[in-house]
Amino acid sequence: MFWDKLFFGNPLKDWAIAIGIIVTVFLLIKLLKKPALKKLQKWTSSTASTFDDFILLTLETTVIPLLYFITVYFALQYLEFNSTTDHVLHVVILFVSTFYILRLVTSFISYLINSFIGREEGSESKQKQARGLILILKGVIWILGIVFLLNNSGYDVTTILAGLGIGGIAIALAAQTILGDLFSYFVIFFDRPFEIGDFIIVGDKIGAVEYIGIKTTRVKAISGEQIVFSNKDLTDSRLHNFKRMQRRRVVFKTGVTYQTSAELIKKIPGMINEIIGSKENADFDRSHFSEFGDFSLNFETVYYINSSDYNIYMDVQQKIYIEILERFEKEKIEFAYPTQTLFAGNSFVLKKETAEERNFS
Repeated sequence: MFWDKLFFGNPLKDWAIAIGIIVTVFLLIKLLKKPALKKLQKWTSSTASTFDDFILLTLETTVIPLLYFITVYFALQYLEFNSTTDHVLHVVILFVSTFYILRLVTSFISYLINSFIGREEGSESKQKQARGLILILKGVIWILGIVFLLNNSGYDVTTILAGLGIGGIAIALAAQTILGDLFSYFVIFFDRPFEIGDFIIVGDKIGAVEYIGIKTTRVKAISGEQIVFSNKDLTDSRLHNFKRMQRRRVVFKTGVTYQTSAELIKKIPGMINEIIGSKENADFDRSHFSEFGDFSLNFETVYYINSSDYNIYMDVQQKIYIEILERFEKEKIEFAYPTQTLFAGNSFVLKKETAEERNFS
């Protein structure tokens, strides 16, 4: 007779069964959780993979708490409640379950993106860049989860979805620039025309990439100031990325006077070849007597610098120029500068003058 007594519309026997299920399962989880997690931690620490660490963290922070609520839900199935109480319990269980499931999904997506990026070089800067993408994906998943929760709670979400659709169109029209920058951010993230630390040129702006955000990218100019670009401007522009350059092609011209003998003219390409070939990080390509100029005999030389570092390029070029000067002085070869030849009667006088003097006259 005692177990048949009603309490909140249910016999005490049913209450005892429900509470017994909850207490038993809770105690089992409590007793098994610590040794099981400890054993799993020992196992994960001995492996190189990070996926088992993610599984362990997920079990501890999401799966085990979800088990508590699932236990309560099934235990309460032994009891009968009025429609209002049933609805409240249904909403609470649904809310908690949805929360933990969404948390599990977003954690898994974050792990996939970070693990994919972690396999590549410069993963730290790429992971910082990926935070914006992960934030957007989490926002979309949580919005879909809330709509699902409202739909299963008895609300008509048709009006909400229609409102979201109309509102989305209105927002898209009002924020075309922002959305353009957002889509450009996805292009930069997936296509990777540049990354943090790359030295780039966009139009007349030069500098190193410091930060890539959802709307803007910040570049540290060589003069010291920070330049802020919208992402759309960068994806729409012709961008030079010198970090990706493996070799730098260098072309320079040298002009000598017309009084230089043919014998010395023949020697000049070999001299330049010898000078460039002796320099570290430099590969000689060619050097030719290229043209008869207005006031000089011109040579064109091409060589390569085996580095993208601008300082290395300037150091090598300086050494090459200085050694050319020294060799030309030794061989009595004169560099040309603007001259004019003036004819007077049957004889002529060679007069050397600078371009400024010529323009003045």
